[in-house]
Amino acid sequence: MASLQNSLFLNSFPQVLSLFLQLLLSHFVILFPHALMSQLQKHSTLPCCKRGGFSFLVRAEQVGTSSRGSPSQDRTGRRQVIAIGTVAPLVFLVNQNYKSFAAENKKGFLPVTDKKDGYEFIYPFGWQEVVIEGQDKVFKDVIEPLENVSVTVIPTIKQDIRDIGPPNEVAETLIKRVLAPPSQKTKLIEAAQHDVDGKAYYTFEFIAKAPNYTRHALSTISIGNGKFYTLTTGANERRWEKMKDKLHTVVDSFKLFNV
Repeated sequence: MASLQNSLFLNSFPQVLSLFLQLLLSHFVILFPHALMSQLQKHSTLPCCKRGGFSFLVRAEQVGTSSRGSPSQDRTGRRQVIAIGTVAPLVFLVNQNYKSFAAENKKGFLPVTDKKDGYEFIYPFGWQEVVIEGQDKVFKDVIEPLENVSVTVIPTIKQDIRDIGPPNEVAETLIKRVLAPPSQKTKLIEAAQHDVDGKAYYTFEFIAKAPNYTRHALSTISIGNGKFYTLTTGANERRWEKMKDKLHTVVDSFKLFNV
């Protein structure tokens, strides 16, 4: 339900923003009914959708005291400027919040944040959460069960993933002893280290062959908060070319934070 609500929010945001502005302007019309409306109709540009965001421009005609002006006209002009000056920052904030929301939620993916264990990642829209003993989080495709992502968290006295060993050595050990059953033939394709916000992560790609299928997988591991974290995602080898970009996105999104 939350995923559906997020999707509906993104799709309807331009209409929501337009309605918000109409209500907001109506509020100011109540306060300054005649002069403000006439000036807005003549000199304002209402919000419009643009690629990459929204724009909002309001121009106010400066009304001052002149040889042809009157004190009442001067007061009206100042009220218009105050009203418009109040609307513009609010629209700017809505616009910036929308951009931030869109940036944090990659299209076609949903976010996961575990505030208890201190990690976050994204997974493809449509995958369902399931409960599997020994796994902290698991999301999978109900039609293609080999397409899934899982996270395990175990305590450790190590402070850094590099304390365990180099990427290739650690990856080989994990694949053979943890990430694939002993009956499956495994092959490490590559392993590498990368840093995010000063924290080291090992990411590796491997294949596990069973009698009736071959799984192509990606894993990323790191240490923080006194815990050893492993995120693994993959797909059936026959669907690897179609899914690999999504799976790399999942792995690259995994980050730890202090709790």
